[in-house]
Amino acid sequence: MRLVLVAVGRRMPPWVEAGFREYASRFAGGFSLDVIEIAPGTRSRAGEAARAVREEGARMAAQIPEGAHVVALDEKGSGWTSRELATQLAGWRDNARVVALLVGGPDGLADDCRALAAQTWSLSPLTLPHALVRIVVAEQLYRAWTILAGHPYHRD
Repeated sequence: MRLVLVAVGRRMPPWVEAGFREYASRFAGGFSLDVIEIAPGTRSRAGEAARAVREEGARMAAQIPEGAHVVALDEKGSGWTSRELATQLAGWRDNARVVALLVGGPDGLADDCRALAAQTWSLSPLTLPHALVRIVVAEQLYRAWTILAGHPYHRD
């Protein structure tokens, strides 16, 4: 099963890249986690954030693998426990689909991308830095995978 994190932002700090890589490299048994980085929209003065988010959304939509099950990450989405995420992961796996997880930039996710999503997942009611979200998503997906695999990583 292929999981693809489609995320706004390029040239992440080394700690972000290392954290994401650490968890993404742990998957086995036909699971993989990759990231597709989307160039941020141009922001140079007040009022341009909405245009930048639309630009990011268009770039993001173009990178979603064809036929993918799309999950938007948004603070207003459904919060899942680790076990609930494992159930989601099992369903995605059983449908043998690529899953594209969309992460917006500093001003959020484009409405057009939200509209493409079959599901909306909230990591927290807090607003998290979009760079940190990459690591949190990778760790939580790995944790869900270990639950399905019966691995002792997760403890209730």
